[in-house]
Amino acid sequence: MNSFREVFDQYNWDDIQRSIEAKTAKDVEAALASPRRTLEDFKALISPAAKPYLEQMAQLSHQLTQKRFGKTIQLFAPLYLSNECNNICTYCGFSLDHKIKRKTLSSGEILQEINAITEHGFDHILLVTGESNHTVHVDYFLNAMKLIKPHFSNVSIEVQPLDQDEYQLLQQNGLYSVLVYQETYHREKYKDYHPKGKKSNFYYRLETPDRIGRAGMHKIGLGVLLGLEDWRTDTFFCALHLDYLQRKYWQTKYSISFPRIRPAEGVDISNWHITDKELVQLICAYRLFNEDVEISISTREPENFRNHLIKLGTTTMSAGSKTNPGGYSVDEDSLEQFEIDDVRSPAEVASVIAKAGYQPVWKDWDKVF
Repeated sequence: MNSFREVFDQYNWDDIQRSIEAKTAKDVEAALASPRRTLEDFKALISPAAKPYLEQMAQLSHQLTQKRFGKTIQLFAPLYLSNECNNICTYCGFSLDHKIKRKTLSSGEILQEINAITEHGFDHILLVTGESNHTVHVDYFLNAMKLIKPHFSNVSIEVQPLDQDEYQLLQQNGLYSVLVYQETYHREKYKDYHPKGKKSNFYYRLETPDRIGRAGMHKIGLGVLLGLEDWRTDTFFCALHLDYLQRKYWQTKYSISFPRIRPAEGVDISNWHITDKELVQLICAYRLFNEDVEISISTREPENFRNHLIKLGTTTMSAGSKTNPGGYSVDEDSLEQFEIDDVRSPAEVASVIAKAGYQPVWKDWDKVF
């Protein structure tokens, strides 16, 4: 197969939704007992029928995560380089139709932000921008990489989808991973949330992880924006995507993120609420489905809830995050993409992780290697 589109087009949203709703307690018990879980098992584990089994799922998730990743939590910081964007997205504070002050960091400002972030001890950084090809393009990213790479062992990006040759160029210049979220896999509703801009092209976005995989990137991050559509159906398609990618690009690592819609300037949208208990169910279901996938929890979530997720499958957490360009030191009042919930300092988050009996990991390897 040339891309995930060929797999995706074999499935129907409504059929999958009905299939998940139809799962029974017997299906859940079979999934829990299975040594190697399938996509049908994943459906059962995210279904309403699995709610009474949450404690059992949590215990299994804890055991599997500890077996594969040990008692460690990787820490990283997001660095927002720009809030300029050419897309209209109905759920985002950076949307083109919002009359906000736009800012893209200069080289000097990037270095200033780097100094503020490294003071906390981070060695992993995630570069984030809006999707503005005229301003934040590959040359801009290459320059940012050149400035950032001497200060961090691990650099990831979450920017607009790029072409394969562009990903190859970034990978050759030290990029470690790319995060790209489909937002929703509901093809018919996708256009409602993305009415204007390049992001409105559903299939170009859907095939982005294939381009990243063909470019030989070390890691690909997937996820959906929880709250746009039915979270169970959306996350089934995300698991289907993950399963396809792991089979095709088997040398690549994978991570899953769980962003829930957060308040943002000019935004008031959440069609399908997902509760804390349901999010725990979803995280555990992913771990039971895939022992190797990294599970990332951001500062979108409140601190008490994040504390409880440490032992339930989480492998990666952001801390001390700023979601506005220059938010660490350059321009602390520039517009945020969304409001964060966990506002603790990186040191406070690391302390909580240590008190839970886990090791907060600031970096994976030493620069001498």
